[in-house]
Amino acid sequence: MADAPNVEDPVQRAKDICLRLLTVRPRTRAELQQALARKGIDGEVIEGVLGRLDAIGLVDDRSFAEVWVRSRHTYEGLGRRALAAELRRKGVEESVTAEAVAAIDYGAEEERARQLVRKKLRTLGGADDAVRVRRLVGMLARKGYSQGMSFRVVRDELRSADADTDLLDDAPLD
Repeated sequence: MADAPNVEDPVQRAKDICLRLLTVRPRTRAELQQALARKGIDGEVIEGVLGRLDAIGLVDDRSFAEVWVRSRHTYEGLGRRALAAELRRKGVEESVTAEAVAAIDYGAEEERARQLVRKKLRTLGGADDAVRVRRLVGMLARKGYSQGMSFRVVRDELRSADADTDLLDDAPLD
């Protein structure tokens, strides 16, 4: 009879942890490394297992970053600054982060900001202009859009909605 796998084998345990995490969603190398360290896996074992997962293509930070940026920009409406901050928190190298975020061009980012403002404007019908400007610009800032783009987009969209935009005449527009 064949021997049952040794569940105490640290390499097998590390592989199992990684594969379990990767079935839920793609992970960065740093996320997997942190998870393994929290489980008390030895540093050498971590490096060996992650090296092997990297070699067979299960851990690819560049691919992860591209998919993450595309998804979070499209579905959450995040701007480049917020996306870069998220990738940094996930342990993606700065050069990989910059490359992934650069895939969103200025025009696409501005168009997504306009969509967000139009959607939010529908819920701000009764608010006065100062409140609408503050809420719209604040929303875009929290989503990682630059101050200049935020003010410009809000001003343009409020003008399209026939609102008073005098409040934005002195706003920085990049």
